[in-house]
Amino acid sequence: MEKYKNTPKIKLIALDMDGTLLDEHGEISVQNRKAIKEAKEKGIEVVISTGRSILTSREHAESLELHSYLITVNGSEIWGPEGELMERNLVETEVIQWMWDLSKTHKTKFWATSCDQVWRNEMPENLTAYEWLKFGFDIDDDAVRETILKDLQAKGNLEISNSSLKNIEVNAMGVNKAKGIQRVCDRLGISMENVMAVGDSLNDIAMIKECGWGVAMGNAQDIVKETADVVTSSNTEDGVAAAIRKWAL
Repeated sequence: MEKYKNTPKIKLIALDMDGTLLDEHGEISVQNRKAIKEAKEKGIEVVISTGRSILTSREHAESLELHSYLITVNGSEIWGPEGELMERNLVETEVIQWMWDLSKTHKTKFWATSCDQVWRNEMPENLTAYEWLKFGFDIDDDAVRETILKDLQAKGNLEISNSSLKNIEVNAMGVNKAKGIQRVCDRLGISMENVMAVGDSLNDIAMIKECGWGVAMGNAQDIVKETADVVTSSNTEDGVAAAIRKWAL
């Protein structure tokens, strides 16, 4: 929904990946690539801000020749231009154990992101041998999802979001994409007011809300569209390219 405010001068573009930059095949379209290249040529920083780990996002950043910062696991990790780790925010192991138990109680699918691996529907024997960044529930049943969500909210001290209507993502309290972007802006000397953030899910809401220009994808969840300043076309219709050309260039 277009709100009545002027587009700020965009100096940094923060892009979510799944459902945003990537199409339904998990690939970056030719038009999105071209628009990102045009933005970089104009001196605009382009930063990927994703719920994915570095293991499944770095390759995409490299394919776009992005020599900038990379915000991964919803802001749990921030990586520098030379591929160096700048910041890491962990979830306590006992909290991971509690969520894994919750998943077993309700017989849900799940995934968990440690610093060096993504575990899907299985966990290592010794959780304490790993450092943990995020836990996710994959739940088809709406009632079960609601029950687990209430348990998570009651637990407190957790950052709860999603990256699709059927999942729940949990990070350490205070960890989100907006915080990650703020850290990057501080390093680059850019105001959050001059950032355009583009996304489609609950884990994008913080950055869409707190950046100067929040863009929801055409395929975004309704709450994301309501939060954003504007809505672009969908991820299967080069929505990122359209947003960059209309509001950043």
